Amino acid sequence: MRKYSWIVMLVSLSAFAQTATDDFFYSSGKIYVVIAVLVIIFVGLMLYLIRLDRKITKLEKQNEA
Repeated sequence: MRKYSWIVMLVSLSAFAQTATDDFFYSSGKIYVVIAVLVIIFVGLMLYLIRLDRKITKLEKQNEA
């Protein structure tokens, strides 16, 4: 059951997708700021994970030798 808990979480979050705050962000143009911040966070996380993977791979190769 724990394996599928993320699906339940996503379904429950979709109920909050259309709120009055969404209309505020769309009408004032701030939705683009929110999207930009999210993109920056995700790109940062991806770069961190790629860098970490390279370091781990390098350490594994040194450990084998």
